[in-house]
Amino acid sequence: MFKALLLTQPQPRQTHAECVPLSAEQLPEVAEGAVRVAVSHSTLNYKDALAITGSSPVVRQFPMVPGIDLAGQVLASQDARFQPGDAVLLNGWGVGETHWGGLAQQARVRGDWLQRLPAGLTAHDAMAIGTAGYTAMLCVMALQERGVAPAAGPVLVTGANGGVGSIAVALLARLGFEVHASTGRPQEAEHLKRLGAAQIVERSELNAPGKPLQKERWAAAVDSVGSHTLANVCASIRYGGCVAACGLAQGLDLPASVAPFILRGVALLGIDSVYAPMARREQAWQRLAQELPRQLLQDNTQTVGLEEVIALAPRLLAGQVRGRVVVDTGR
Repeated sequence: MFKALLLTQPQPRQTHAECVPLSAEQLPEVAEGAVRVAVSHSTLNYKDALAITGSSPVVRQFPMVPGIDLAGQVLASQDARFQPGDAVLLNGWGVGETHWGGLAQQARVRGDWLQRLPAGLTAHDAMAIGTAGYTAMLCVMALQERGVAPAAGPVLVTGANGGVGSIAVALLARLGFEVHASTGRPQEAEHLKRLGAAQIVERSELNAPGKPLQKERWAAAVDSVGSHTLANVCASIRYGGCVAACGLAQGLDLPASVAPFILRGVALLGIDSVYAPMARREQAWQRLAQELPRQLLQDNTQTVGLEEVIALAPRLLAGQVRGRVVVDTGR
């Protein structure tokens, strides 16, 4: 038997979350290449919090074990690429949404969804990075591939106190960029400056309806917020700049005009982390292992047990959680 956070739906549009004991036989089967993993660490991401609270229809079928991230060791494998004892991690691929995820002490997943833990990272380190940090690196890679360099000017990061934003700030600063961090929590300004932010931008400057074309402020941006914030960011990008968009904390809508794109040549780059090809994932994780200081991870992370996740989820959605949350499934 092992412990898992299980979501059920006792009534339509009502989600119940509870830590329960399960057996390996209860784990859902996979079509091919099944690998059973002893999960030592997982995370609490924004999407996980939506699933646990039932605030958004993230979960497509019930019952469901949430958790879009996991790290641990292989227990049993029908995939020749993995053997018992191998250290592995997983991000995305629909786990925690359509297939049981990582907020449990065991998981059965497809070998195609797993990758080996990069050298130099512990399972705790990998989950301190998690989907949020991996997404942040995908954003940084996209900006660099568009030719954005420190000499081009400052780069804005929205939602800077969140998981994606905080790691994006740290990665960009380490690469030599002048980073402007947008946040609605001015009390966290010193933390953002320790991560590498050179300037703090009040969230209120960006989150209300604005003009379709505004003063050119930033060479590029990483946005995890969407809606009016993303529209205002696009309207404020310098000629030929670009925005990597990866989130929807403010909303799914994009109340923007084509003006920045056809008058300033601004590019909007969509970043998907869930189904990114394995080669792209491995490139991002190798860079994270090499470029993200471990001390920074420690300062930007809190560790909780499975039992604490349910109460923490609504706080994360309310913007009351700083940085990353690692879930130690053994606590």
